[in-house]
Amino acid sequence: MTSDRSIRVLLAKPGLDGHDQGAKIVARAMIDAGFEVRYTGLRQTPEQVRDAALALDADVVALSSMAGAHLAFCRRLKPLLEAAGLADRLWIIGGNIPAPDIDALRALGFIGVFPVGTPLDVTCDFIRAHAPRRTAEARAGAARSTEEAAR
Repeated sequence: MTSDRSIRVLLAKPGLDGHDQGAKIVARAMIDAGFEVRYTGLRQTPEQVRDAALALDADVVALSSMAGAHLAFCRRLKPLLEAAGLADRLWIIGGNIPAPDIDALRALGFIGVFPVGTPLDVTCDFIRAHAPRRTAEARAGAARSTEEAAR
């Protein structure tokens, strides 16, 4: 499906992770790559990530995790994203991700896993290749559904 707008990325810092310099660098690289990026700031709950993804109507839900609680967070986030109708979006995570956790994260639906040191252009190229491309009409329909659910 073709699109007439840039890819929308929600970039969130989960849980008690207080290190966001890397997330800010990633956000800047994504903006420079032409993506529309909303950075949530620090210490987001799974519910806050879901709500922000809905409000933005994000094509990509991206997490930046340096604190080591990424598996537990993603296990809580997955059913929230699915229940909110966001299962068709691209879910990715980057940061301090040990190699043994990569398969578990992918099994949860986070198909893009980017450990510390991944070149920024690799992440952006992955997003371009895998993000769903929705038309303006599909985006408008999603906005109406979100507004109706809020009533």
